[in-house]
Amino acid sequence: MSHAARRASELALDETTVTALRAALKTTADEIVQAIIDEVPSYANALSGRMGATIRRAVRTALGHYLDLASGNATGGDGDDAAYELGRGEVRDGRSMDALLSAYRVGARVAWRCLAAGAVPAGLPAAEVAKFAELTFAYIDELSAASAAGHADELAARGRAHERHLEHLARDLLADASPDVLLASGQRARWQPPVSLTAVLLPAAQARPAYRTLDPNTLVLDDLPDDTGVLLVPDADRSRLLRQLTDRAAVVGPARPWIRASASYARAVRARVLSPDIRDTEDHLPDLVLSADADALADLRARALAPLRTLPAATARRLEETLRAWLLHQGRRDEVAAALFVHPQTVRYRMSQLRELFPDLASPHRVLELTLAVGLQGR
Repeated sequence: MSHAARRASELALDETTVTALRAALKTTADEIVQAIIDEVPSYANALSGRMGATIRRAVRTALGHYLDLASGNATGGDGDDAAYELGRGEVRDGRSMDALLSAYRVGARVAWRCLAAGAVPAGLPAAEVAKFAELTFAYIDELSAASAAGHADELAARGRAHERHLEHLARDLLADASPDVLLASGQRARWQPPVSLTAVLLPAAQARPAYRTLDPNTLVLDDLPDDTGVLLVPDADRSRLLRQLTDRAAVVGPARPWIRASASYARAVRARVLSPDIRDTEDHLPDLVLSADADALADLRARALAPLRTLPAATARRLEETLRAWLLHQGRRDEVAAALFVHPQTVRYRMSQLRELFPDLASPHRVLELTLAVGLQGR
């Protein structure tokens, strides 16, 4: 039994008193609504027109149920259900629970004044007036609690729905959906598109904690395959973002226009596959370029370095190392020797061998092929 119902069991209004109070319901409801308009700013415009008529009916219904309760003909459930829905409706209308609680307090005061003014002349004994007051305020407390529960549940439901829309948008972005699809997803999620997004790849368990330190418009997913999470950070200051992620196992992709966030994500994924030690993909662009098509790189190496395959393995390895150093140091013999820890005459001898194997070694096209072929090896 509710608190109000227990109070009602101690107070059974006689039929004469109930009839007198019911006759004053419309006037009481109107006074309550007017007092709320006057004293609670959030309702100044909300209680006019059709909405005002609806709320007046709701107030009269609540008062009628209250009188049923006071006369011993009802329990608290029906009124609680209506109050619960009222709380939910306040969220949809954009009002806080504070505004509704203020309205309840005003309504309780006016209701008690009006009902007491009708009950006493109708013959309610003075000894019962205190019980009548206790019932009035216990009933309002229960309605307030029910409305607060409805308000909280609606906020939670809306929060979950908003979260689902944001996750759906993030998945559309990673899937490289069309601009029309992305715009529609963003509108459903009430998300304001930034100029750019930067993808951050990190362990799933770190995604939410890292998200809480970043721009609140960051999109987050923490349920990707291989226990992976991703953050899509809007208009990131790259240096600051890297500092914020210092203690996390994160890979930061490049900034890209927001509708091309999938490109940032794809690069971060490739960087993680290339090496677990990469944090900033911008620091590893040559490696990423050379590893972009592994089959093509293998074919290029096989073709460009084919002359070395005619030699014993140890000799081929020494000459490839020499060729790499020669390309890196642009043919400066002393620098090549220092890099290889050999005498400059050794470099001269090996380069003679290489020129025999690669007669067109001075050709820009051959230099490009060989640079790409040996570039990733030894890094």
